[in-house]
Amino acid sequence: IMISRFIKTCGLIPSQTKYLYICVFLCFVLIGDITQKGYEKKQAKLLAPFVPQTQSKTHHTDFLSAYFPPSLDVDVSIKLTPGLSSDPTSNPNAVPVAAPRQHRAHRSGGTRDDRYRSDIHTEAVQAALARHKEEKMALPMPTKRRSAFVQPPAENCTPPGGSCFAAISAMLAQNLQSPEYWINRSVQSSSTSSSASSTLSHGDGKTHNHNQGQTSVLADVLAHTRIGTSSSIPPDVTSTVPQDRNSRVDLPPNITVRGMSRGQSRSSMMDTAGGVPAHSRVSTKIQQLLNTLKRPKRPPLSEFFLDDFEEIVEVPQPDPNTPRPEGRQMIPVKGEPLGVVSNWPPALQAALARWGATQAKSPALTALDITGKPLYTLTYGKLWSRSLKLAYTLLNKLGTKNEPVLKPGDRVALVYPNSDPGMFWVAFYGCLLAEVIPVPIEVPLSRKDAGSQQIGFLLGSCGVGLALTSEVCLKGLPKTQNGEIMQFKGWPRLKWVVTDTKYLTKPSKDWQPLLPTANTDTAYIEYKASKEGTVMGVAVSKISMLTHCQALTQACNYCEGETLVNVLDFKKDSGLWHGVLTSVMNRIHTISVPYSVMKACPLSWVQRVHVHKARVALVKCRDLHWAMMAHRDQKDTNLSSLRMLIVADGANPWSVSSCDAFLNVFQSHGLTPEMICPCASSPEAMTVAIRRPGAQGTPLPARAVLSMAGLSHGVIRVNTEDKNSALTVQDVGHVMPGALMCIVKPDGPPMLCKTDEIGEIVLNSRAGGTMYYGLPGVTKNTFEVIPVNSGGTPIGEVPFKRTGLLGFVGPGSLVFVVGKIEGLLSVSGRRHNADDLVATALAVEPVKTIYRGRIAVFSVTVFYDERVVIVAEQRPDANEEDSFQWMSRVLQAIDSIHQVGLYCLALVPANTLPKTPLGGIHVSETKQHFLEGSLHPCNILMCPHTCVTNLPKPRQKQPVGVGPASIMVGNLVAGKRIAQASGRDLGLIDDQEQSRKLCVWPTNMHQFLSEALQWRAQTDPDQVLYMLLNAKGVAVSTATCSQLHKRAEKITAALLERGGINTGDNVVLLYPPGIDLIASFYGCLYAGCIPVTVRPPHSQNLAATLPTVRMIIDVSKAACILTTQTLMKILRSKEAAGCVNVKTWPNIIDTDDLPRKRPSNIYKPPTAEMLAYLDFSVSTTGMLTGVKISHSAVNALCRSIKLQCELYSSRQIAICMDPYCGLGFVLWCMSSVYSGHQSILIPPMELETSLPLWLSTLSQYKIRDTFCSYSVMELCTKGLGTQTEALKARGVNLSCVRSCVIIAEERPRLALTQSFSKLFKDLGLSPRAVSTAFGARVNLAICLQGTAGPDPSTVYVDMKSLRHDRVRLVERGAPQSLPLMESGTILPGVRVIIVNPETRGPLGDSHLGEIWVNSPHNASGYYSIYGEESLQGDHFNTRLSFGDTETHWARTGYLGFVRRTELLDARGDRHDALFVVGSLDETLELRGLRYHPIDIETSVSRAHRSIAESAVFTWTNLLVVVVELSGSEQEALDLVPLVTNVVLKEHHLIVGVVVIVDPGVIPINSRGEKQRMHLRDSFLADQLDPIYVAYNM
Repeated sequence: IMISRFIKTCGLIPSQTKYLYICVFLCFVLIGDITQKGYEKKQAKLLAPFVPQTQSKTHHTDFLSAYFPPSLDVDVSIKLTPGLSSDPTSNPNAVPVAAPRQHRAHRSGGTRDDRYRSDIHTEAVQAALARHKEEKMALPMPTKRRSAFVQPPAENCTPPGGSCFAAISAMLAQNLQSPEYWINRSVQSSSTSSSASSTLSHGDGKTHNHNQGQTSVLADVLAHTRIGTSSSIPPDVTSTVPQDRNSRVDLPPNITVRGMSRGQSRSSMMDTAGGVPAHSRVSTKIQQLLNTLKRPKRPPLSEFFLDDFEEIVEVPQPDPNTPRPEGRQMIPVKGEPLGVVSNWPPALQAALARWGATQAKSPALTALDITGKPLYTLTYGKLWSRSLKLAYTLLNKLGTKNEPVLKPGDRVALVYPNSDPGMFWVAFYGCLLAEVIPVPIEVPLSRKDAGSQQIGFLLGSCGVGLALTSEVCLKGLPKTQNGEIMQFKGWPRLKWVVTDTKYLTKPSKDWQPLLPTANTDTAYIEYKASKEGTVMGVAVSKISMLTHCQALTQACNYCEGETLVNVLDFKKDSGLWHGVLTSVMNRIHTISVPYSVMKACPLSWVQRVHVHKARVALVKCRDLHWAMMAHRDQKDTNLSSLRMLIVADGANPWSVSSCDAFLNVFQSHGLTPEMICPCASSPEAMTVAIRRPGAQGTPLPARAVLSMAGLSHGVIRVNTEDKNSALTVQDVGHVMPGALMCIVKPDGPPMLCKTDEIGEIVLNSRAGGTMYYGLPGVTKNTFEVIPVNSGGTPIGEVPFKRTGLLGFVGPGSLVFVVGKIEGLLSVSGRRHNADDLVATALAVEPVKTIYRGRIAVFSVTVFYDERVVIVAEQRPDANEEDSFQWMSRVLQAIDSIHQVGLYCLALVPANTLPKTPLGGIHVSETKQHFLEGSLHPCNILMCPHTCVTNLPKPRQKQPVGVGPASIMVGNLVAGKRIAQASGRDLGLIDDQEQSRKLCVWPTNMHQFLSEALQWRAQTDPDQVLYMLLNAKGVAVSTATCSQLHKRAEKITAALLERGGINTGDNVVLLYPPGIDLIASFYGCLYAGCIPVTVRPPHSQNLAATLPTVRMIIDVSKAACILTTQTLMKILRSKEAAGCVNVKTWPNIIDTDDLPRKRPSNIYKPPTAEMLAYLDFSVSTTGMLTGVKISHSAVNALCRSIKLQCELYSSRQIAICMDPYCGLGFVLWCMSSVYSGHQSILIPPMELETSLPLWLSTLSQYKIRDTFCSYSVMELCTKGLGTQTEALKARGVNLSCVRSCVIIAEERPRLALTQSFSKLFKDLGLSPRAVSTAFGARVNLAICLQGTAGPDPSTVYVDMKSLRHDRVRLVERGAPQSLPLMESGTILPGVRVIIVNPETRGPLGDSHLGEIWVNSPHNASGYYSIYGEESLQGDHFNTRLSFGDTETHWARTGYLGFVRRTELLDARGDRHDALFVVGSLDETLELRGLRYHPIDIETSVSRAHRSIAESAVFTWTNLLVVVVELSGSEQEALDLVPLVTNVVLKEHHLIVGVVVIVDPGVIPINSRGEKQRMHLRDSFLADQLDPIYVAYNM
């Protein structure tokens, strides 16, 4: 009326009126307050004058519009679309009928799987990918070594790692930070990046090089610009918190150079965070990874964790936009009454007896051969007689009369192949007649069958001891060498009985089987695999079996004499219920089409329907698809005889696509829409619902077009906004007759759902399983469920069974199923269906990379949430680039369609995924392989940055508002003492006579070690100080006090004569471990020179080792080199000339041929504070550092070691470690001269040829004290761990060892020391013997376990607290606990204090801080060629900011804490234990927390048996994990998800890059410490030759 008035008022002409009506109509449509029927009426009425009339053939179903509440019409009512029709165009998901030529094209490919195909969904996926294409975000392609896997043809290959790394370009400047931050302010430039040739830009896949000129200019500028040390740390693009760039630098950059000679200009080198030169090519792929990480994470979920002391999981705040159910509470749905038919038998056995007697010649079963032709037909008479024989044989002929093997109620396994249904039928009905319980299982093919062990668990839980099989099947079972049936893994011992007719006994005339009325006793057990892979047996009672057959007969309207074609497995599910049980009850002729026939001839079941004019066919979507693909317009095929095409997996939401496609192809062959009857079933409830066969022309069921976003929240919403995320589902008919159905919440108590809510279908019916056999606990939760209403009150007393199906009840009480519990993936509070994700992945084109039917989707629990994993089989002809492109597009499609991030996408070689007996992918077994690292993928893509959105909030350090003095007072008030400890005092021996008795030299007379040697050469010239052993344990050389003194004098003479050395000059000692090194050291002291010990270069690896030698020589400004003839030739060789400039070596003196002259005098320093020697060492951070050691420090250190270890002249010690730096050099060269004891020297390199050398030496010489390095101990642990019995047989006895001290500058490796103690306990090694020492650059020996102190103590600290720089002691075995061992007893004369490195104030007991040391043997400072005096004072001569501000301390650069124990020290006081946690320079600052690399590496090494070693470092705040693979290269990609999982789980960190390398690639120094920064430099310079590099998205 209003529109008419408006037209009259405005005077509109007819053409304007037309558009007005259309606008009004569109307004109605947009408002949405209209039903399907009303929509069509208004459409016809409004557009009739303007649209040409068309005659529609579509039939629509008139549902009750009042099914949902009126107020919920828009949100709740289901969008109803036409169902299957005779017009293909009426169905939006329909696949058009293709011409014969197109059919043949599809046939040749054989790759399309219309089970998951929908044109609408494919369009949605393409639209989602188009949006991503516009972003043109290049993802870094993984780097794979060519030798790792079988490679595609050369033209399809991606270049190997050579193109992995590109120059530092403007991409780095633009995407990380502004260039001004990195380089001098005068540089002003910007550009965009060029992509590496091996990466893909989504969309066009082209590289962009339009700004190459600017890129190269900026790269040159960066390469020649000096970077200030304050801004050398790469910025963090992955963090949202501001970066603190004022990190402390303990070692001066002008000293800690790497690979730079003294004369080289620092401006020619760009130092980044670790001093990486610009010309070493930073990876463009890492930069592309950073670009992807800068994108916002999706979906933006609430943080799960608070930055609290305990990191308690926080319940995420609900999103106000989350759809919620708004309908009323559902009412239970009743099925039609189960009719009573007069001729229904009282039991199934009675039906068989009836047909066997009255219809003996009626065909019961026809089996097909491999070609699809009938092999034999089993009549009801033969079925009855053979079943009788088997029943009689089982009860009377298997044992004796008094001791039968079987008795009624026993369980029997039926093991028959799918190709022999006749034998199975006889065995099944024979068991029923004998009243034993059959348990049908699959035929085991090998010990490694997928799920075989779980089948064994089923047989064990059911108490099965007997297995029935056929003679052919028995011959095919795997046998042992003795010809016996193999014992399958996890299976109980079985007796095998062959049931072929010739082995059966005809029953006696007086024997008749019992045919009782069906009761509640168990009839048979059907196996069922759960989501986790556990196999359980569902027990079906006799009354349930009979009732289910009756219900199926009524629902499907079965009649006597019909023909049924069964394509399904006849041992379980619908194949058993319809094809074996219900068919016998109704005297139906069943044609069984085995799986092997379907593989050879997919159209065979259609041909059987045509030939036998079958009335019913029992298939799955797979069979529809295969038949459609094999169809070639066969005119002689006619399906009009069918009245019912039962689709057994119609509960799959994507079955509608297969049904539509099959109908469109075979509609011209007599197939009608009314014939297609999808059903829903579960092993527990059996058939839940089935669509009844319809008559021609009756209204067709409709479909629901639902929003996937709503489904993920468990609610029903019409998809009105985004058609790209719609799911079209078809109904599965009505509830079975005699059943009552409810929808309950799948989680928590079984509360009734609302009408617009998705829930689990539960069923009350006499037809269904009764229990999980032998599992009463699980049975109660599944078979005895009583739904409750919203108030928690039970709705009744009758129990329901859980079906495992997710769905809802639509208009007209139609049942809709949207998924299964076992396929449900619950991610971040939302539910996703595995089948939906499969459909989306298969909709990504092109799919030439994978096999469509071989894909598995599952979830793994990582870091308090489920993570989605997709595994698919890759085609052999797919190349790396195509595979990576398809994988990356799948990621984008699933992210857009389902709003969920994929955690991992893996491609495995063809035919390697575990399969079910009928060819499907065994998902739970695939998941198990994935978690165990035995999947062996050939391509993998991890995306933890995308989907892990519940990480703890990054810590933001708060400014200290309280002064350091107040903190100290607070600690005192709280009862905490200052965390400091000290060793005992260094006493002096003044009486020279007493010193002679003790064989020590008086310190008040001799202050220098050179004087000590002279004194010993005079007082005790024949005492053997040193003995050097070779690999055979033979002493190749010894040195007495006199011999050592004389050789030192000859070297002094050679230095003065040949070298022209002046007092104070530095002299490099280049020797292999031995006595020559010791003599040269004292020769330098006699000459007044400063010795510098350097590890000689390896003759087989000069390129790697000689530059380090050259660098130390240049940095130390050495005046000459003392070495052997062999090494002198190496230094001047052509090979050396290729590595360094050999013409600029200092003067080289060969000490093999020394003059017989003696020096005129021996130099004596004027003061003990003068330098004794320089100690150069490469730290674990890769920094070369030289420290100055004075004569007084040497004297104090040697005396401290002597007192701690109680060394005197009659003692022997064994040293097995390198003698070039630190405490190892002191023990090797100085300690014996000072204390007079004998040192047995064992070069570690000799252990490579004779592993037992060190241990046999300890046993042979009955050594009490020995010193070694971690590398030596690890070598013995790995190499001799399995040879303890052989060592014991050779007489090796370690009971004499009192102290075995590991010399190191790191946290004690507790796992290694404990393993060593346990392994060699059988050789007499005391568990108290192994201990550690601790030293640093500023003080070579701070702790050393002595003889008088208490045993080292062990504590367990909380790792989460350590990340926050706190110490919290926990009990052993507590979650996130870290064991720490005391680093030895503090040496005499040493004081340590724990200090806050920022405030420089002392901390309380058990607080984590930097270890500061005060000792007379502290180093004097760094040896600097640039004179950085500020750092000298900061590291070697610093003071506390409050408290004891007068004492001078040296900063070790190590974090640790002091804890007062209950043990007593030598003085009788309570022992203060020092625990070293790790180096400050090595710690990783990630997410505002402090991580120690050793902790992450320990977790990584436990992740897989093939991980030999690992190392971690950071680059641009991405965590890089390098893993050495000890197994085959096939296992390389298995490690990527395992490493990512364990680091995320245990350390709450996301790994950015995983690098898989060969064993021995991770560099380790002589002390066994990893050189992580050298490793990082090699990685960034593309020098590792990795097996695989994975860039986690």
